Amino acid sequence: MGDGAGIGALRGSTRLAAVIGSPVRHSRSPVLANAAFASAGLDWALVALEVAPGDAAAAVDAMRVLGIGGLSVTMPHKHDVIVALDRLSPDAAALEAVNCVAWEGDELVGHNTDGGGLLDALAAGQDLRPDGLRCAVLGAGGAARSVVRSLAAAGAAEVTVINRTTARAESAAALAGAVGRVGAPADVRDAELVVNATSIGMGAAPGDLGPSPVEPDVLRSGQTVVDLVYLPVETPLLRQAAAAGARPVDGIGMLVHQAARAVALWTGVSADVGVMEQAARS
Repeated sequence: MGDGAGIGALRGSTRLAAVIGSPVRHSRSPVLANAAFASAGLDWALVALEVAPGDAAAAVDAMRVLGIGGLSVTMPHKHDVIVALDRLSPDAAALEAVNCVAWEGDELVGHNTDGGGLLDALAAGQDLRPDGLRCAVLGAGGAARSVVRSLAAAGAAEVTVINRTTARAESAAALAGAVGRVGAPADVRDAELVVNATSIGMGAAPGDLGPSPVEPDVLRSGQTVVDLVYLPVETPLLRQAAAAGARPVDGIGMLVHQAARAVALWTGVSADVGVMEQAARS
């Protein structure tokens, strides 16, 4: 299935949305959004636009001039778009990162849908909510920070951030407030929910046993282990989790649900996540 999947006949009335990044041609956003638009009967289409580093603000200005209906924002622009926006959602402001730009009246508002997308995915796919759970987050980059903040806001009892750089781990853990702390890889054993927000395992060959962000002996039955990496769908970490008796959860769910939040912000229509997930997995 190509990135144009889900696009119907384009008309003069078609509302355009776009994903901006560099590089961006690998993005799954067109597949997901266009499947959602088609399913809802919306006269919308999303395309991928390569925007060079440093040109994020100019892209937002172009959004205003051209009347683009929404932007999905990926690396390296998640911080740089902020200066060109009218205001930010609380999550985007706290994280200083935007992955979705939507119109509210005549204002452009920056949002961050990553952490909320993970919570939606866990509730829908696993009937799991973080309230009262001990959680461990591997990594301290943009996705990790969003996940840390959302887990704490959802009532997690503890959010432990594990990262090679202590200062970055401390900064991420601070987003969880009183329940945030910095930990070591061995602390994964105590967590009930483990989220890998690093890129370790991305691009691993089918059946490859490594690399993985943790040693297998820290995984156990009773845990839910989520890997935000979605290429491959079954990562080395998830194979380790299954072998240890934990519940493995792949990254497609968060990918789909954060995109569904963006579609709803742009159009005011709830996206069909089932259709979007089918498009993503195919």
